Amino acid sequence: MTEISLFSALLIGLAGGVHCIGMCGGVISALRVVTPADTNPLPYTLSYNLGRISSYTLAGAITGALGQMSATLLPVLGPVLAVLSGVMLIALACYLGQWWLGLRHIESLGRHIWKRLQPLSRRFVPFKSPLAAYPYGAIWGWLPCGLVYSTLTWSLASGSALQGALIMFCFGLGTLPTLLVASYGVKWLLQGFRHPISRQVIAVSLLAYAVYMLYQAAHHFV
Repeated sequence: MTEISLFSALLIGLAGGVHCIGMCGGVISALRVVTPADTNPLPYTLSYNLGRISSYTLAGAITGALGQMSATLLPVLGPVLAVLSGVMLIALACYLGQWWLGLRHIESLGRHIWKRLQPLSRRFVPFKSPLAAYPYGAIWGWLPCGLVYSTLTWSLASGSALQGALIMFCFGLGTLPTLLVASYGVKWLLQGFRHPISRQVIAVSLLAYAVYMLYQAAHHFV
């Protein structure tokens, strides 16, 4: 079950990569401007994305720990959180399939925190070394994103900080290919990521998995 969740988190990240380009694509393009001229941009891009994925992993560990403590104090919360994860996954499948876009409203939840964090990122540009791109990416990892928030509900229901961290780490890895492709402007590959059939296949797969999750969670209430 855990392996399926990790693979699904990876799949969500891959499917949501196009969304990530919309949210972070401007940042990826800006990396070229703040990267020293006549240098290989790959170390800077990888360092930025490592920082971003580290923030996802940290958020997953925190929510996983909170979920574990909550379920320990009130055992009934475990199945309730599992149901919440299934519902959020349905919303995410609808979002990726462009059937219903209500998930966008969730992104507004983190805007107040983001207003305080974003100015900090300016301290690290222009980059003097690839290491400077890491904290820059770590800050941008907290950019309000419905995809991230919905996946965090899995971490919340995972039952431990470790599992929560692994789920968000796999999600972050899933977003990496599209953002790397975007940073190098490989248009034909980007078109493959954006292809409606690709999105629909992944959305339907996630929807089926969400129904399975809800079916499993329902047994705890019977």
